[in-house]
Amino acid sequence: MSYLKGLLASCLMLASVLSWVKAVPISIDKTKVKLPEETVKEPPQSVDTGLHYDRYLREVIDFLEKDQHFREKLHNTDMEDIKQGKLAKELDFVSHHVRTKLDELKRQEVSRLRTLIKAKQDIEGGNDIAVDHQALLKQFEYLNHMNPHTFEVEDLDRLIKSATKDLENYDKERHEEFKRYEMMKEHERQEHLKTLDEEGRRKEEEHYEEMKKKHADHPKVNHPGSKDQLKEVWEEADGLDPEDFDPKTFFNLHDTNGDGFFDEQELEALFTKELEKIYDPTNEEDDMVEMEEERLRMREHVMNEVDSNKDRLVSLDEFLVATKKKEFLEPDSWETLEQNQAYTEEEMREFEEQLARQEEDLNLKAADLQKQREDLEQQQEQLNAQKIELQQAVEHMERIKTQKVPPPLEMHLQGNAVPESLGHDPPPVPPENQPLPPGHQDIPPEQQQHVPQKQQDLGQEPQNIPQENQPLPPGHNSLPHDSPQMPLDHNNVP
Repeated sequence: MSYLKGLLASCLMLASVLSWVKAVPISIDKTKVKLPEETVKEPPQSVDTGLHYDRYLREVIDFLEKDQHFREKLHNTDMEDIKQGKLAKELDFVSHHVRTKLDELKRQEVSRLRTLIKAKQDIEGGNDIAVDHQALLKQFEYLNHMNPHTFEVEDLDRLIKSATKDLENYDKERHEEFKRYEMMKEHERQEHLKTLDEEGRRKEEEHYEEMKKKHADHPKVNHPGSKDQLKEVWEEADGLDPEDFDPKTFFNLHDTNGDGFFDEQELEALFTKELEKIYDPTNEEDDMVEMEEERLRMREHVMNEVDSNKDRLVSLDEFLVATKKKEFLEPDSWETLEQNQAYTEEEMREFEEQLARQEEDLNLKAADLQKQREDLEQQQEQLNAQKIELQQAVEHMERIKTQKVPPPLEMHLQGNAVPESLGHDPPPVPPENQPLPPGHQDIPPEQQQHVPQKQQDLGQEPQNIPQENQPLPPGHNSLPHDSPQMPLDHNNVP
């Protein structure tokens, strides 16, 4: 079971380191960390590995440990066989109760992943898009997504390989992240110098060199994992006589969980005294981020020298074998971080170029956003102008509707009085030889003399009216004076 326990212990250490580093408040110049004194000695403990499948991993390992057959097989299987998947085949022989519980754990994990996928889709605004869960589950390599119901041999194999790979990648990524941190700190220092005048730069450089010397002025650091280093812990931390140092007793004292192994957390706790020689959170020259990197370097170094089967744990046997080696008794001196710069000049140059490219890209994006903003402002001004014109047109129409405007003809004739007759069509003229309708008989001669006067009064030329003693046209003969004027009967007209 040592490999899986070491795997889980490594995951826990990963989470502990991540939470420790992320919790460190870095000052503006990123050269000094302010920490309460009580937090300096030990990193905070965490029950989370930092892996997104942490709970699933821990619960699977916990239930496998409860099966006696699997536990015995694991005890007799080396790390390479585990990595190659030979141990996973033993899953077929575990008890029904354990297999049932593992099936339940897998169903819960698949449900959790689907919930995460759905939540991500909701955040991205794709509520109306159908989700292909099978396709999206492919990205989670630590389980077989094609079978979401039962925990099989392939699931255990995938889980072990994924956790191992993630932890190995973490070590690499951690080194790269720290390297970027150091390069950024130097970049910001150089940028700050550019803002100073010659006298200011001189003083700043002198202060920088003074801080470097103060940081390097510390007691000798023992080689991690050496006899001298462990005896110092034995004496100062355990309060025992250094002359009575016994490796086996030392191991049992610091195997805090009593499982017969040093995991990565237990190992790192052994280096606290050495780190306190170099770093003090109250000193301006000491960087606590660098202290944690130093701690991890020490742990990696001891694991590489002592962990012979590479299961990420140090057993009692491995520890006792290491105490008999020359490296334990007569180690080389340990070179601290200030003696080993985290980056080369070439890496720093490439980092500066990368920052320059990023700055250029940001400037281009900023210019593009500024242009878009100006275009939007111009469009807004045009819309506002159109809105004002539209409002004015609406107001003008409203004024027209509320005012009393005379008809067009009356407007044309205002100030020019015209008789009402001019505003009407002339009466129709009957055809020749057709009797006149009632009321349109010939005008008697004694009345004809008044017609021209009336027409003149109307401002018209006199009509062509026959003169006295002039024969009238046919159908217009005047009636005798003594004959009564009878209305014409149009029905009797031939």
